[in-house]
Amino acid sequence: MSVPAARRSFAEATPRERLRAILDPGTFRELLDPFARVTSPHLAAQRLVAQSDDGVVVARGRLGGADIAGVAIDGRYLGGSIGEVGAAKIAAVLERAPDGAVIAFDTGGIRLQEANLGILGIAEICDAIVALRERAPVIAVIAGRIGCYGGMSIAASLCSTIVISAGARLSLNGPDVVEQEAGIGELDARDRPRIWRLTGGATRVAQQHADVLVADDLTAIAQAVRAAFDAPRTTRRTAPDRLRSLFAAVAAGESPV
Repeated sequence: MSVPAARRSFAEATPRERLRAILDPGTFRELLDPFARVTSPHLAAQRLVAQSDDGVVVARGRLGGADIAGVAIDGRYLGGSIGEVGAAKIAAVLERAPDGAVIAFDTGGIRLQEANLGILGIAEICDAIVALRERAPVIAVIAGRIGCYGGMSIAASLCSTIVISAGARLSLNGPDVVEQEAGIGELDARDRPRIWRLTGGATRVAQQHADVLVADDLTAIAQAVRAAFDAPRTTRRTAPDRLRSLFAAVAAGESPV
């Protein structure tokens, strides 16, 4: 009797392990790796240790023979926040991607320590995604421990397809921000079951804010990415008619899911 292969968690994997699992075997080639020492110049003044890749791994590789860009954000470093250097790396590799891209989001959004530079950087990422999406697939994977929040949730929504795990979260504002700004009566950031019901992967797929629900498994996610990359591209879920239907359901007292 054959024994099923043990699952390997995507959320627990490093950014490089995530990209190696998605790309064709032996084709992962990292650009501006840690030895390039391209670090943020803005963190030392705030007594923060700069990471040698600024928490963003960018690479080129192949997917089913296609020459694509791979991006993986490291949620373990400053919450996966995006600053000037990391954003520039992402935008540059997307602008030079011949046949498409895969982006593994694990980020709380803009790096507050870099403020306006982070905002500008995310705008450049969004521009690069839209430009590339016109001619090739751009697949978002949201399956890390942080989820995808802030300005980077906008970037994810611009991708051709969003692959998301049940344990991941996708939202413009995180629960701590909502509680801080609107009060605990609006949302208790400690109420984790409610947070997952509101922003978890299963809910986002049901709401059509994400496309493919997968298990937290490197192999399963790699297969889902490959299938999404080969599938015909469709109109984005943020179309005005879709938003109108959601608002109409809420106004009628119905569940938008």
